[in-house]
Amino acid sequence: MNKFTISGSPHVHGDESTKKVMYGVVIAMIPAVLVGVYYFGLDAVRVLLLAVAASLFFEWLIQKYLIKGPLTINDGSALVTGILVALNVPSNLPGWMVIIGALVAIGMAKMSFGGLGKNVFNPALVARVFLLVSFPVQMTSWPKPTPITDGLVDVITGPTPLGIVKEGLGNGQTMSQLSTELPSYTQDMVGNIGGSLGEVSALALILGGVYMLWRKIITWHIPVSVLATVAIFSGIFWGFDPEHYADPMFHMLTGGLMLGAIYMATDMVTSPMTKSGQLVFGFGVGLLTILIRMWGAYPEGVSFAILIMNAVVPLINKGFKPRRFGVKPGVEVKA
Repeated sequence: MNKFTISGSPHVHGDESTKKVMYGVVIAMIPAVLVGVYYFGLDAVRVLLLAVAASLFFEWLIQKYLIKGPLTINDGSALVTGILVALNVPSNLPGWMVIIGALVAIGMAKMSFGGLGKNVFNPALVARVFLLVSFPVQMTSWPKPTPITDGLVDVITGPTPLGIVKEGLGNGQTMSQLSTELPSYTQDMVGNIGGSLGEVSALALILGGVYMLWRKIITWHIPVSVLATVAIFSGIFWGFDPEHYADPMFHMLTGGLMLGAIYMATDMVTSPMTKSGQLVFGFGVGLLTILIRMWGAYPEGVSFAILIMNAVVPLINKGFKPRRFGVKPGVEVKA
């Protein structure tokens, strides 16, 4: 008689797979990638190709010769990591630094924990922070956007809007005085501002976020809680002293807030399991982002905020456990 060994219930099957989810994220990032290429030209293409190729190569190399497990470079996760690494760095970053960033993302932040599903921190953000700490000059030399329709021109670097405000307020200037140096909100939306490859167009990032919500790759809980927290707290300070604090719209549209809130804070591996836990996680990311932006040493705080909250995820999961299958609300279940 044949015997079958099955796992315990419940037995739930869905048509989603890791590959489908990852390639869905890739599709969602296409608008941001196209805007980046439009404003930064061949440099953007160079950074994207290097980051993706290096990420795929390092994952294959580590799995084949160190872990010696099944090869997973076709599941799309390394591709997503490579694109996110590229979107998180300036388009003029030297190629060897891009490759180091990919190595840190794949080798240190992902594969050293055992691969996809086991990493504690978002790999692309680990790479960004590593590069920022190791090569601060190169990571903060932002090319000014030049549409490819203008032809080949010399690359000119300049500060980001967040950098302008941080430096200006630190030198005793007011927001009214700085307003002439800042891009308009229309420029912030379409991408005609300085910054990393993927953070220059809020509109492109939002379009990708809407696509992922439609595909149910992500839920609204983390992006909305991050953005709402930033808007509320920046609005409070701006309301009390608009000459020394930027308004909420400025914080929402500039820097890496949209990129972080939509594409990296929502990483299913490094974010909480429950909806309530995700709201707490998003609140923490938003609050830390504002605290770092206003009083930290760096103009931007999104990357640090997400990584800090990644470390808190096990505690959040413990405090906000999902209800056990088949158990009525309010019924205590003893282990």
